[in-house]
Amino acid sequence: MPKFYARRRLSILGALTALIASVAVLNGPTASAALPTPVSAATARTYLASLTVATENRTGYNRDLFPTWITISGTCNTREYILKRDGSNVVVNSACTATSGSWYSPYDGATWTAASDLDIDHLVPLAEAWDSGAGAWTTAQRQAFANDVTRPQLIAVTDNVNQSKSDQDPAEWMPSVTSYRCTYVRAWVQVKYYYDLSVDSAEKSALTSYLANC
Repeated sequence: MPKFYARRRLSILGALTALIASVAVLNGPTASAALPTPVSAATARTYLASLTVATENRTGYNRDLFPTWITISGTCNTREYILKRDGSNVVVNSACTATSGSWYSPYDGATWTAASDLDIDHLVPLAEAWDSGAGAWTTAQRQAFANDVTRPQLIAVTDNVNQSKSDQDPAEWMPSVTSYRCTYVRAWVQVKYYYDLSVDSAEKSALTSYLANC
C-alpha cells in the first residue's frame, strides 16, 4: 500500500513556491512560472538513500489506469493549467485553451509559440510509476499522481522530445540540456520519495552519479 499520504513533508520554502506558482497561474494570461523548485541536491541524496531498490514489474500496466486530465481550476484541466504556468504571456479563451504565448522547453532548449508543439511531461513517467509501486495503488491515487501540479512532476516540453523520452528512467534518458540535468534528477528523486516508489539498481546508480555533480 503506498504511503505517500503520510509523506506530506513539504518544507516551508516548497509550500511557498507552490503557493506562488498557483497564484501566478490564477492571476491571468501573462502568468509565467517554472517547474516547482525541487529539493536541494543534499536532500535528494538523503531521499535517494532511503528509497527501496527493487526489480521493476510492468505486469498489468495500462495508461488508462492513470486518469488524465482532470479539472484543476475553473475551466482549466491539468494540461491547460501547466501550459499557463510554464508559458510567458499566455492568452487563453473561455475554455482555457491557449491561443497564444511563448514556451521554453528546458529539456532541449527550444522555444515555441504554439501550444500544439508542447506535451505535458510526467517527469516520473506513468509506466515507471507503475513499475515501481503504483500498481498497488487505487485509481484515485493514480489519478492524483498523474495530475500532481504541486510536486515537480509535470512540465511543458517539446512534444517530440517527450515522446522520445517515453517511459525511460535516468539510466536510459536525460535532457540534452546538460545544465538542466541536476534539476531533473532532484525532481525525479523528490517525486519518487514523496510517493514512496522504488528504484531499480541501474536507476539508483545513475541518480547517484548525477547528484554527485550537483
